[in-house]
Amino acid sequence: MLRSLQPATSDMTVQALDDDPLTRRSFYEATVTRPPADAPLQGNAQVDVCVIGAGFAGLSAALDLRAKGFSVAVVDAHEPGWGASGRNGGQCLVGFANDDTIVAQLGEDAKRAWRMSVDAVSLVRERMSKYSIECDFTSGYLTVATHTKRIPDLREWMDTASKRFDYSHLTWVEDANDHIDTDHYLSGVHDSFSGHLHPLKYCLGLADAVRRSGASLYAHTPVTQIVEGAKPRIRTAHGDIECSFVVVAGNASIGRVLPKVHDRIAPIGSFIVATERMDPDRASSLVRDRAAVCDNNFFLDYYRVSADDRLLFGGRATTAFVDPNAIAPILRQRMLTVYPQLSDLKIEYAWGGFVDVTRNRAPDFGRIAPNIYYLQGFSGHGVALTGMAGRIVAEAIAGQASRFDLFTRIKHERFPGGEALRRPVLEIGFLYHRLREALGV
Repeated sequence: MLRSLQPATSDMTVQALDDDPLTRRSFYEATVTRPPADAPLQGNAQVDVCVIGAGFAGLSAALDLRAKGFSVAVVDAHEPGWGASGRNGGQCLVGFANDDTIVAQLGEDAKRAWRMSVDAVSLVRERMSKYSIECDFTSGYLTVATHTKRIPDLREWMDTASKRFDYSHLTWVEDANDHIDTDHYLSGVHDSFSGHLHPLKYCLGLADAVRRSGASLYAHTPVTQIVEGAKPRIRTAHGDIECSFVVVAGNASIGRVLPKVHDRIAPIGSFIVATERMDPDRASSLVRDRAAVCDNNFFLDYYRVSADDRLLFGGRATTAFVDPNAIAPILRQRMLTVYPQLSDLKIEYAWGGFVDVTRNRAPDFGRIAPNIYYLQGFSGHGVALTGMAGRIVAEAIAGQASRFDLFTRIKHERFPGGEALRRPVLEIGFLYHRLREALGV
């Protein structure tokens, strides 16, 4: 008996990339050449697995499923890399947004989960090599403290990662000014294994690999309904896909296609600006070895120097839609708080998007039926972890579910307030944390 899941809302409608104000001035879009768009689905199709979402997670799942011999169709409401996979800060990191949740809920198995996050960075490197993806990967990542009260938290995190998780790539930085040309920070942790990349270049490289693998990729094909059953049916405006398994990897842009778990994530807006190009020596002087940087505040700033000698500076969390052009002056001022010596530089690009965040900031992977899997809640740690999520869901579909099931043990709560009140409730919480940070608490 087929049972209908709730249809998608209007946020799954087709929208051209150049009509989206969040990406209209995207540095990433301006520095890639997209291939001709994949055709939309027309008529009906049958495959072993239908993957919803052509971002890092969905494309990764498709690659591993094809390697295991499954026939695969990937559908996306827009084009590959339209969502967070093509807009994010590009920081490719080990660990999770909240390691404490992983330890508290998984106990001794937390080490196994954390090891998978390290393997996730290795997987990015592996796929760059295997598929000849040129995406400006640069090793090195610094987490820094802006307040004295934040230094013990940073030291505790480093000790946990080094001792409990046997992660050997961390070095304590007593004075962050030794690595970063600013007096804004106090101490920090340097991670020599994590790094940063051009996320849209990487995502488009994965999409090309998916096409070459023999999978079908349908762009501008928003899903209107998932129908459960022994043979799930994916309904779209101009055709259906019948399959044996479904992987839903739309994250913050999935709308209500997943009503059973949709309210366990909140789309949080994050924005980035890019300066004009600098002299290469000046750009290199900002951060030693051009490592990526992130502070350890609740409302964090993150930045990195691009391959073409710009500073890409991001932050400013919000639950509301905001035009990046309105945020750009705020981010520029935050950038100048860190680097007052850059006051002569213009901002040439400003863009943004939504991060899918869970209440406990731990990833939310699971099943809404025995043959319908979902991947969501990467909470800002998705550049690497999405690839591993795609791999372990492919393993689960192939009958080896132990790694996937480890993550399903993490318990998640719904955001309060329902659709009408979720945003106001979250904004009140944001105000509370902004006041705490303003007071240095």
